[in-house]
Amino acid sequence: MAAAGGEAGGSPPSPSPSPSPGGAEGGGPAVVIGATVPTGFELTAAAEVREKLGSEAAVSKDRGKIYFGIAAEKLAQVHRLRSVDNLFVVVQEFKDYQFKESKEDALKDLEDLVKKLPWTEPLKVWELNNSLKKKKAKRKKHNLQSSTSKEKLNEDGEEERTDEKDASKQLQDSAQNTAGIESASGQVTENTQGEIPQNGSDDDNEQLDAKDESHASSGSETKAGDGKKGEGDVNVLKFRVTCNRAGDKHSFTSNDAARDFGGAVQEHFQWKADMTNFDIEVLLNIHNNEVVVGIALTEESLHRRNITHFGPTTLRSTLAYGMLRLCDPQPTDIIIDPMCGTGAIPIEGATEWPSCYHIAGDNNPQAVKRAANNICSLLKKNENKESSTSLGIPLDIIQWDICNLPLRTGSVDIIVTDMPFGKRIGSKKKNWDLYPACLMEMGRICRPGTGRAVLLTQDKKCFAKALSRMGHIWRKGQTVWVNVGGLHAAVYLLKRTWERAEEKRSFW
Repeated sequence: MAAAGGEAGGSPPSPSPSPSPGGAEGGGPAVVIGATVPTGFELTAAAEVREKLGSEAAVSKDRGKIYFGIAAEKLAQVHRLRSVDNLFVVVQEFKDYQFKESKEDALKDLEDLVKKLPWTEPLKVWELNNSLKKKKAKRKKHNLQSSTSKEKLNEDGEEERTDEKDASKQLQDSAQNTAGIESASGQVTENTQGEIPQNGSDDDNEQLDAKDESHASSGSETKAGDGKKGEGDVNVLKFRVTCNRAGDKHSFTSNDAARDFGGAVQEHFQWKADMTNFDIEVLLNIHNNEVVVGIALTEESLHRRNITHFGPTTLRSTLAYGMLRLCDPQPTDIIIDPMCGTGAIPIEGATEWPSCYHIAGDNNPQAVKRAANNICSLLKKNENKESSTSLGIPLDIIQWDICNLPLRTGSVDIIVTDMPFGKRIGSKKKNWDLYPACLMEMGRICRPGTGRAVLLTQDKKCFAKALSRMGHIWRKGQTVWVNVGGLHAAVYLLKRTWERAEEKRSFW
């Protein structure tokens, strides 16, 4: 990424080298993309980026973030990654930013930094991203209309296949739109909704409103270079600044940083603040001495892609993908989720690993109903995207008893499930009986020697005790520590031993 010229308030922050676009084909300029991912699965996300985009990703010291370089034409492919929650284009990254000791000096440095950052190229990427979102919305509307007549229009498939070509053209067009960026007019805002729950207890995720009464807005345009005053009207770009801070050695809060940095951005671009109806979101991520300034490319987390009917403990699709990938599914594997809830894990599995057969089940009829509705929604979406003659997805849903599964002994290759934490569902007391019974029944149906299980739980003490009693049929492999809704949980990879599992249900 381009380096910011000059020093910040007399303390020269050292800009970090950008991640290499390594292997990113395409003639367009390279940009650095940041992504938030489920904590603990940063390496999994990096591996997906390498496989699907041909780029090497760097894992941030701030848990739950990765950075990678790509050609701008591949932006549409980035949005199709399964392991990332939110995306942003990096304006500048500083690996060792030296904050002043006093609050006033530290905040003044951040204000001065705004003028020295290389905004132009990231704003072009933001405009390109907007054009892709408009194309997607238009295509979705077109597909919905065409589904009523049950006909597949060739334009849909052609449009999908030409995303990268269109991205290249839009990138060139956006260069003209951002030619007058330094004199653009718009707005700044900040608030506390950070979709990044990966930070520790000393984190601040706050967004503030940097108010400007000297600029009025009669509307908003989504082009960064269109903020100039017209003859009788003023098109104002609305924006907000979000600060996510982690670390206990700062003399300021994220509240302070967002306010002052946002005010400087507003003064620099002459933008206008709007916390809810903003066009552009500027991100200021501070983790100890690591500072990253970026521009958001996602309005809502990508983990919401599959689920339309939510339950009390719906698992994020991105976390479900990480769990499935951990067990390395192979073609023809039979994969079950015996406590599927709303079906997030099997739906993600059937979408990404269609050569496997997926079975979802739960003892709660309401959960089974929600999962069935989510599967139907996915089928309908696939029909709209492809054709009415779609072959469907390799997934079935069943109501069953987790401790008495209607499956043949040794017939399942992989078990992936989110076990009851004992908080919103069930109780810690019940888990002491449930966990060993579950592990025993899972051991019975799982293929000896090659079978594996990936289990998520926050009740780590109970799980450890249950696993110690089942040591003859399960061997613990890898453990991934994750953050689930603010709860510190663990994902356990278990390997099935060759030992024969008992047929009797001794724990019930």
